[in-house]
Amino acid sequence: MTDSHDPQAPAEATPKMRTIKSFVMRAGRMTEGQQRGLDQGWSKFGLELEQGAPDFDAVFGRSAPRTFEIGFGMGHSLLEMAAAAPDQDFIGVEVHSPGVGGLLNGLLTQNLTNVRVYRCDALEVLRNCIADNSLDRLMLFFPDPWHKARHHKRRIVQAAFAELVRQKLKVGGVLHMATDWEPYAEYMLEVMNAAPGYQNLAADGHYVPRPEERPTTKFERRGERLGHGVWDLKFQRSA
Repeated sequence: MTDSHDPQAPAEATPKMRTIKSFVMRAGRMTEGQQRGLDQGWSKFGLELEQGAPDFDAVFGRSAPRTFEIGFGMGHSLLEMAAAAPDQDFIGVEVHSPGVGGLLNGLLTQNLTNVRVYRCDALEVLRNCIADNSLDRLMLFFPDPWHKARHHKRRIVQAAFAELVRQKLKVGGVLHMATDWEPYAEYMLEVMNAAPGYQNLAADGHYVPRPEERPTTKFERRGERLGHGVWDLKFQRSA
């Protein structure tokens, strides 16, 4: 569901991540609703990387708690969260046009105004469009685990990713990740436990119970029926 580069920069510096893409562009047919979303919704909710860092208080017309989601897929969960929290603002990033169109169509249909959308590499958006110390939450749900060892360098969760996110979160802000691949959950935990400036919010120092604010997706429900687990991690910026 996500997109990224392979981050390798030291924690002390602003991360400069190599241009290896961790997502695979997939062609997909657009439904009528998805095309309507792009045609009618992009001018209202879409943001462009080339515009640089916007004043999000001006963009949303208010100052409110702000969440950034990397890779919102088809947009169902982000749409549900935005509808359930009208007092919060959401910035979603996705590279696949059908998912972007689906989210935009949902925003139009439900008359929601608290979401803005980028259609590009999420890490480019974080680096170039999001001010330091400005996010209350960053969500990364079900990223590609890149199962083969030779592809682990493409995983979005790396030391430099953790540092980049830490810079963008407010002190007290939370990085919330979820995966249905246990080896990746263990890897995420290892990376984040080693990352400076974070506190694991799990009582046992491992994983948190599924938070109520994260909607259960159709994909997740299907996995549950097949006996698959899901692991949620929450790390709070402490410094």
